[in-house]
Amino acid sequence: MDLLNLSLYLPLAGLLGIWAVRRNESLVRWVTLLTTVLAFAASLPLLFNFDISRAHELQFLTEGGRFVPDLDISYLVGLDGLSLLLYLLTTFMAPIVVISAWDSVHKHVTGFHSMLLLLQTGSLGVFAAQDAVLFYVFFELSLIPMYFLIGIWGGSGRIAATLKFFVYTLVGSLIMLVALIYTGYDAGHAVNGGVFTSDMRIWTGAEYQIGLVQQTWLFLAFALAFCIKVPLFPFHTWLPFAHTEAPTAGSVVLAAIMLKMGTYGLIRFVLPMFPNASEAFAPLMGTLAVIGIVYGALVAMVQKDVKKLVAYSSVSHLGFVVLGIFAMTTTAVQGAVIQNINHGLSTGALFLLVGMIYDRRHTRMIADFGGIASSMPVFAVMFMVATMASVGLPGLNGFVGEFLILLGSFDSAALGSIWFTVVATTGVILAAVYMLWMVQRVFFGPMTHDENKSLTDLDARETGLLIPIMIFIVWIGVYPSLFTGYSEGHIRHLLEQSKLKAERVLAATETAALPAWARDLYDATEDLAATK
Repeated sequence: MDLLNLSLYLPLAGLLGIWAVRRNESLVRWVTLLTTVLAFAASLPLLFNFDISRAHELQFLTEGGRFVPDLDISYLVGLDGLSLLLYLLTTFMAPIVVISAWDSVHKHVTGFHSMLLLLQTGSLGVFAAQDAVLFYVFFELSLIPMYFLIGIWGGSGRIAATLKFFVYTLVGSLIMLVALIYTGYDAGHAVNGGVFTSDMRIWTGAEYQIGLVQQTWLFLAFALAFCIKVPLFPFHTWLPFAHTEAPTAGSVVLAAIMLKMGTYGLIRFVLPMFPNASEAFAPLMGTLAVIGIVYGALVAMVQKDVKKLVAYSSVSHLGFVVLGIFAMTTTAVQGAVIQNINHGLSTGALFLLVGMIYDRRHTRMIADFGGIASSMPVFAVMFMVATMASVGLPGLNGFVGEFLILLGSFDSAALGSIWFTVVATTGVILAAVYMLWMVQRVFFGPMTHDENKSLTDLDARETGLLIPIMIFIVWIGVYPSLFTGYSEGHIRHLLEQSKLKAERVLAATETAALPAWARDLYDATEDLAATK
């Protein structure tokens, strides 16, 4: 078996292993950790052997037979410049998540670790799948273990949080399924001899062009599903509840991996398949993104719960990613791709740190802390590094992504105004305000509770699981080109192909046959093409 499939399905083998030793909770933990470490080790050669000069092409490709003889639905997995780093981020974070739950999960230990391993395969499959039906299967598969992680091992409000999470994401997914089926038949009739096809190489290729009216409806369906997953304002309301009630491991996976499926889907499907609709709706998407940036920051500022504050910060930070995607410039989309990685590292670290302090004090209320830097100096340093990365301090990873997004959005023809960048920049300022104010109260404010004086600092296990994240936070901030180089060629190729497809669609469109609303979209994209 090749290394891509090995790293993809090792977690399922580990799942069988832990059920074989389920009566021994210690062995369950060790087998799970060993499985995730081996999956990470198997994924590293994918990074080292990846040909950056062919970043726009699929590499490590596995093509299996058709699942249904009469339909072109097949097992098709591979990695390109867009998916490689997200795939590696998933395998990198998995052992860290397992170690983080080592001493904190004592209920249904086998079930908990089974869900983590199932979730890992689902997440890896999303980034590796190159068949749309296979992508959808993995996309939905990732919902199931997260549902149980929150519903069984979550906090007191876990049932309501679980239902809200599941309903939101399932509704979006079902709408996407309808659009997926339509696209499969349309692509089949257009370029595949009349046979239904879900081969994403055909869907996003140069030969397959979708009419302007169909693009509009399909854009709305796919974009809705992915924006709920991000989540983009106003579809964000499930996220703070899910984060707050989820166990620490669930929050880390949700922030570092699962939210990235939404932004990944926007770049993988929406931009190359619906270029005209993407350009026409770019101002709307940019508006929702900057509202999310400012709204998330303002709501985070008034939170009394540290974990909920970090959750709302995700709404703000992911608004930057969506803004970068719909700026539709190479610089901005490249910034969005690397910011996905940056957010996974810095926000994942913050959730880990919040979980560690909760295990000691059994509270997350800011008012219950104060002055703990003196009793937990190592914890304070780690928290400050993650905080500074989150607010975009130059020299740390968060600055790289936000700077590229703002720079690329400033002269974006798709957005059509510098005010998107201006308003988004206020989100950077607000992030510094709410994060640093929280740090000041938690670490350097008056110590009003005696329990804070006796807090123990991070032990070797906790320090060890944070250090790798801190290394990458600094590494990406100091030497970003080492990481951005993997996706740059892919992004440039994607935008060039999208532009050509948009021009072909405009040239082939009979405006007299369009409904009035579609003529407005045609005029908007034609004006944009002329501007370019």
